[in-house]
Amino acid sequence: MPEKTVESLVRTVPPFRADHVGSLLRPPALLAARERHAAGELDDAGLRAAEDAAITDVVALQESVGLRSATDGEFRRTSWHMDFIYALGGVTKTSGRVEVAMRNAAGQNNFTSAGMAVDSRVHLDEPVFASAFEYLAAQVTTATPKLTIPSPSMVYARGGRSVISSEVYPDVEEFWSDLSTAYADQLRAMYDRGCRYLQLDDTALAYLNDPTHRAQLAEKGDDPETQHLRYIRQINAAIADRPSDMYITTHMCRGNYRSSWAAEGGYDHVAEALFGTLGVDGFFCEFDDERSGGFAPLRFVPKGKQVVLGLVTTKSGALEDPDGLKRRIDEAARYVPLDQLCLSPQCGFSSTVEGNELTVDDQKRKLELIVSVAEDVWGR
Repeated sequence: MPEKTVESLVRTVPPFRADHVGSLLRPPALLAARERHAAGELDDAGLRAAEDAAITDVVALQESVGLRSATDGEFRRTSWHMDFIYALGGVTKTSGRVEVAMRNAAGQNNFTSAGMAVDSRVHLDEPVFASAFEYLAAQVTTATPKLTIPSPSMVYARGGRSVISSEVYPDVEEFWSDLSTAYADQLRAMYDRGCRYLQLDDTALAYLNDPTHRAQLAEKGDDPETQHLRYIRQINAAIADRPSDMYITTHMCRGNYRSSWAAEGGYDHVAEALFGTLGVDGFFCEFDDERSGGFAPLRFVPKGKQVVLGLVTTKSGALEDPDGLKRRIDEAARYVPLDQLCLSPQCGFSSTVEGNELTVDDQKRKLELIVSVAEDVWGR
């Protein structure tokens, strides 16, 4: 490992040396409560109580393993992004279906969700996940509460121009302007509720590194060579006026559904513009296996920005070798100074309610491993 002075590498602001993406495996009791609620056997208050209990426990778990940030595991959501998107004013859930081609070592494992339509001006009626964040903030004792939401890119990427009413938005630029304004309103409202650590989850930027996905984008009428510039511009517009003590990160993965993924390829296609111009404080990047590419694109990361290396997979319960993780951190430090690096899982453990193919005990061991390795490398 590169030489270090531990005291100088400890981070007290987000993202932390040992961090995690956000979603966590739903406990059996919560899954059972959701099934009873869906069957009409449990009312809304009963489901809320089950969620509250599960979140209290999972916050305690995160703090007990030594993490400096804590999420609610996204336990109140069905999926990491659609619950938020449907809650935006102007976005309607439709009877159509959106299918994303996913795969794993065993073959195809596609993700399907309800469709969506933008049928009136996009706006924020009320802050999304506000009460969920307030409950999370009330549970933490040592950790910084972290809110995860899908990035503005995802609102467009889920359906493209075809689901945006041409009568409401004859000029798509107005859609993008309204969308960024809605997000800016969301950030401001969450800051007022005490949120100081917010993450924008974004698969759209990572998918653009895969030639297959760029070809699909071209078929829809978008320019795959410049679409990432549009996404970056809109995220920057959304976060431009955030308070200086509100830390914003982005997480960019290639899909995560029941241990399956949707895209492959390194960050090369988007790296220069992404790392050089996106105005976030840190980048959570997926680097758990060969489909994620190498570390060379990190050479575009400027001083003052953190890269959270997603070296620990959430797609299986196999536990990584700590020395192997340290060697990979050493490799990344050839492109980004060690002081600008952190460690995390490559994605959430349960981006949808179903969860990935590992156990709660596996999850805990992986979080403990991340904290342990971070302590060895940076002093955490």
